[in-house]
This record gives sequence, structure tokens and C-alpha cells, in this order.
Amino acid sequence: MDFNGTQLIRAPRADVWKRLNDPATLKACLPGCESYEAAQDGAYDAVILAALGPVKARFKGTAQILNVDEGTAYRIEGSGSGGIAGHGKLGADVWLESSEEGTVLNFRADVQMAGKLAQLGSRLVGSVANKFVAEFFSRFEQTVSADVGKPGATAAWNLSTGAQEAAS
Repeated sequence: MDFNGTQLIRAPRADVWKRLNDPATLKACLPGCESYEAAQDGAYDAVILAALGPVKARFKGTAQILNVDEGTAYRIEGSGSGGIAGHGKLGADVWLESSEEGTVLNFRADVQMAGKLAQLGSRLVGSVANKFVAEFFSRFEQTVSADVGKPGATAAWNLSTGAQEAAS
């Protein structure tokens, strides 16, 4: 299954990049995420509790960050297993573009499933995956946008004018 999309994040690109690479932010934003920890060599171990139709399982997996273009883009490749629920593989390209309103986060992903997940059919799994992605983007946008202007943020963002201002 292929997925792609974009999300406007009302924050400077440097802040979005920083948070895309922060395990605590990703754990908080990934629906059902019980753990998301740095492992080694750009890899992360994760545990996500997910319900897909009648199948509810705890998926344990690893993701690797590859082809990093610092501040702009990277590729994520990962795999996970939910025991008898099945297993899957993910490959996703993520890239950022600056815009007048903030930063546009783009992604293109390919997901492959096996086991009970594959038996559920692409329509159900696709619907659940789209809901998962929408919830992640909503949480991520709220988290990153809420931090704009706080101490440690790269720059302040004036939402009324849509202009980036120097950090104080």
C-alpha cells in the first residue's frame, strides 16, 4: 500500500526538523505509542498498541533513519511484528519545504503487510492507516506550533502576520 501527503506546520523549518528527530516528541505524537527509544546508528526501537478492525495487537519494531539531508529530508525504513496479528515493513521518504505560513512536511510511504493484517484487506487497513497518519500530523502540528516562541525555540513565529521573527 502506498500513502503520501503533506501537512502545514506553523513553525520554522529548523524547529520542525529538530522535533522530527526527537524521540520524546515522536512518542507523544504517534497514536498508541508505548515506547520510542534511540537504539544505535540512527535506529529506533518502538512499541505501538494498535487496533485494526477485529485485530488488536502490540507491535514491536525497529526503524532506521537513512539518507539524511540535514534540515531537509530523510528516509525511514522499518519493520515490526504484532505476534499472531502479523508483521509489516515500512519505507517512507520525509522532506520539508519552507513556506510563508511555516513549514510543509511531505511524506511518501510504502507499507507491506503479512499475516492477519494482510487478510483484513487493504481497504480496512488503509482506512486505519489514514486515521493513524492524520492523528499523528494533528498531534505533531499542535506540539511543534505550541513550542514556537518558547525558550530554546529556533525562532518566533508571528501567526497573525505569518512572518518569522528573530528569536529573543
